[in-house]
Amino acid sequence: MTSTRAGLRPANAWRALVVGLGLYLAANSGYAANACPYGTWADFMLGAYHVNPDKHFDDFDPGIGIECAFKPEWAASFGYFRNSLLRPSFYGGAVYAPEPLHWGWIRLGAMGGVISGYNYGRFGVGENHRTGLVLTPSAILNFGRFGANIILVPPIPPDHLPLTIGLQAKLRFH
Repeated sequence: MTSTRAGLRPANAWRALVVGLGLYLAANSGYAANACPYGTWADFMLGAYHVNPDKHFDDFDPGIGIECAFKPEWAASFGYFRNSLLRPSFYGGAVYAPEPLHWGWIRLGAMGGVISGYNYGRFGVGENHRTGLVLTPSAILNFGRFGANIILVPPIPPDHLPLTIGLQAKLRFH
């Protein structure tokens, strides 16, 4: 399989490496500790499961991001991944997990924000309407320094994308 088939051309792979290094340095700076008093996480997008797809989607969706918990129930999140349509996706938004939905290491909540790389039809903006708003239910699992986000992404009809379950692994820096 060539690097283009895998979704990362050499130039994009270098960009992803530089972005990842920048995120790592930002997460380990003293500023991150002050801005994110409830934890700074590196998020690693791993893959997705597509429920009853009517065409082939790539289930391996590599990416990297950062999550900054600035309140016990709130975090900011942004990053990059190669989506199931083999397009680059950039995202930024908030994670909300209300206190009544915490049970030990499991929290239920929602992630909302802006994401690129999908055809949102008349609801999208930008080139080919490929940037749009998203609100997804999520389960957040935290085990000390390690964790995972399980994200339930609603269907995106203009791209024929079915209901999708995404998986991110997480590593806490502080």
